[in-house]
Amino acid sequence: MEDSIKTITQIKKEMGDKLVILGHHYQSDDIINFTDIRGDSLELARQIGQLDAEHIVFCGVYFMAESAAILRRQNQKIHIPDTSATCPMADMAEANRVEKTLEILQKNGRKVIPLTYVNSSAAVKGVVGRYDGSVCTSANAKTMLEWALKQGDAVLFLPDKQLARNTANLLEIPKSKRLVLSEGVIEGDPELHIDPSTAEDKQLIVWPGYCPIHQDFTLDSIKTIRENEPEAKIVVHPECGQEVVKASDGNGSTTFLIKYANEAPAGSTVYIGTETNLVNRLASQHKETKVIKPLAVSLCEDMGKITVDNLAALLKDIDNSTPVDVDEEIKKTARIALERMLKVCA
Repeated sequence: MEDSIKTITQIKKEMGDKLVILGHHYQSDDIINFTDIRGDSLELARQIGQLDAEHIVFCGVYFMAESAAILRRQNQKIHIPDTSATCPMADMAEANRVEKTLEILQKNGRKVIPLTYVNSSAAVKGVVGRYDGSVCTSANAKTMLEWALKQGDAVLFLPDKQLARNTANLLEIPKSKRLVLSEGVIEGDPELHIDPSTAEDKQLIVWPGYCPIHQDFTLDSIKTIRENEPEAKIVVHPECGQEVVKASDGNGSTTFLIKYANEAPAGSTVYIGTETNLVNRLASQHKETKVIKPLAVSLCEDMGKITVDNLAALLKDIDNSTPVDVDEEIKKTARIALERMLKVCA
């Protein structure tokens, strides 16, 4: 790894303003040390239009690089060190099944607006754009769901059922007005798993996907902390189950969690329910003044596929590397969906 560190340092110096490295908060410190900009999905998406660099390297998972490729300018190239770094949650919503689901739900004449979490493929974002929908992040899900509810008769929220439920709770959407689709739609023909009549009176229809990382956080963990460390605070990401969110002292995006840790009083203990790389980084930053701990150890294997070695390998041959790109037809409607979000949340 030492040779790779030297390689990255040297190439960054040589390329100067031609190169920008973006990193998601869930990346390891080894990668974060080389990033020019770090953030959550919304923060990084907002950066693309403001960057002048010819080469933008995305240290995250593939859907993030795709989003950057949708928003890039003509002269920019988007790269990711490992194209196999995908997102299990995003993979739970396949574009053809999402489109067929929308067709089924609209057979009775209702207008169903799709709202996709940014953790979804470009192809899904393209479908959403064609059906007058938009995109959201964990930071703006409440704002975007409020927006979507005003655009039609109902909203199809995908792919994360937990973010959908937690956001619906914030908006006080009655449970009688919600429907979580059968898990059969993830891998099977939606025609076999959806009865349109069950959705006729629903405001919110929920795709049954979830994040395996945030599924690791349980109510039992919170109960144990409450019993043994009653003064400790617990904050979690809204991809956690609604019972975990309800039992915590706060929930929000990675940006929210970072701010909470930063602003916690000296001497306090804070447990954070999200990907462990970020929690460990916050623990190290605040080790002199407060205690930051993971609610449970939960590492994203796909985020971990981005390494110092494959970042160095990419940079060494970046002029010959095949950039991440998106089919023009998909890009056109996916960009509409993304730009709707950026406009609503400006």
